[in-house]
Amino acid sequence: MRGMAKSYLPTERDQPFLLPPDMREWLPEKHLVWLVLEVVREMDTTELHARHRNDGPGRKAYDPDMLLGLLVYAYCRGIRSSREIEGLCEVDVAFRVLSANHFPDHSTISRFRQSSVGVMERLFCQVLELCWRAGMVSVGVVAVDGTKIEAAARMGANRSRADLEALARKILEEAAEVDRREDELYGESRGDELPPELYDPDRRLEVIRRALEELNSRQGEIAKEEQGRVERAAEAVAREEQRAAEKASRRAALEAKAAVRGRKVNGRKPHPGGPDRLRRARRVLEKAEAASATRVAERGAALKTNLTDPDSRIMKTKDRFIQGYNAQAAATEAGVVIACGVTKDRDDHHQAQEMMRRVEKKSALIGQPVGTLLFDAGYLSDDNLTAPGPDRLIATTSGRKLRQWVEAEGHRQGAPPPGASPTQVMEHRLLTEEGAALYRKRGSSIEAVFGNIKQKGYRRFVRRGLAAVSSEWQLICATHNLLKLHRVTA
Repeated sequence: MRGMAKSYLPTERDQPFLLPPDMREWLPEKHLVWLVLEVVREMDTTELHARHRNDGPGRKAYDPDMLLGLLVYAYCRGIRSSREIEGLCEVDVAFRVLSANHFPDHSTISRFRQSSVGVMERLFCQVLELCWRAGMVSVGVVAVDGTKIEAAARMGANRSRADLEALARKILEEAAEVDRREDELYGESRGDELPPELYDPDRRLEVIRRALEELNSRQGEIAKEEQGRVERAAEAVAREEQRAAEKASRRAALEAKAAVRGRKVNGRKPHPGGPDRLRRARRVLEKAEAASATRVAERGAALKTNLTDPDSRIMKTKDRFIQGYNAQAAATEAGVVIACGVTKDRDDHHQAQEMMRRVEKKSALIGQPVGTLLFDAGYLSDDNLTAPGPDRLIATTSGRKLRQWVEAEGHRQGAPPPGASPTQVMEHRLLTEEGAALYRKRGSSIEAVFGNIKQKGYRRFVRRGLAAVSSEWQLICATHNLLKLHRVTA
């Protein structure tokens, strides 16, 4: 046959290198590894280096800059298993270049990840600054949203206060029984070998103690919420009393003028108990005060905490309940994450003002003023609408319904009606041509970010505890930005 090879290229796996190997030639010039190394090189990693004195005897430690680069590149690849990273350092060229032909074991990698919590904020800021230098960051329009991510804990590990107290009693009783048997066996002397069960109860009791502390903290939050409910009802009564007093003063003035002229004031006479709105507000206050203690007790009794990760919560997603966290992020139109955070709160509306502060802080870092923030209806509240901060659009209902209203009624024109509430003012703005066009940008930015992150497999945290998962979320968002930067610069 024409074009057929006459011979094969030699396959000699035992052929030694004729020249000393240069790892810089193992990867193409625009490979992601070189960008990762550049990011780490520009970071301040003094905190990591301070852990090693490097002036005494003992085994040499791995360079923390190398371990950080290894971790960042692994997360860019969607790899989080420390054992898998250990194996790739031996067989994958990119990992070998990053590790400089060292082979850190999985325990070293895992310990480094646990001890690098404080570094991830600087890593996120460093990558964000590089994105800004590349012209990728514009904060004229920023979309904010939250997504639920599973914790490294199962729902079956949730326990109520009664369960925890019963479990603690059982452990103490078992320990006491072990002590009794040892006394019978050894008398006053001490046995040479202690059974491992004597140590395990202490560890389990410590976990239970922390879980009970978490329940106590949440019980306090519930009491504070219920107290807030009563205080808001009392404030509503005060407002209605002020309004009723002003109305009564105006009527008294009218009656005085009418009496001089020998006339009567038209209209219904005031109710002895005050206007309807005042009486309704008083009834709401009475109910809130009467139910406050009961609600605190009932909600406290229903509380549960997770023994594996007490900071995590049972949260509802679109299709199921998970044991997890609420991960927040703010992204530009180009899909660059400029602020992120993790909360134990199931609802988003408590996070709006915190995310506004985070966005302003990061925008100040790159020297750009914030334009308009876009929030979905989960963030809607009068406090969030009127709080100081950047301009914002907060949906008053689902985006689909807003579009249906525009299709049915057309775009709103002019200013909102006089006396409109903050929610009505926002709804009017969302239904204007400019507001509708601006809000449509939300889905293509922040929702696309969450889609990309979860497509890489980040649907579950591997760390435990709020501080640890917050650090991991910063690393995930930083690598998301880093991959975008690599695609642009490459």
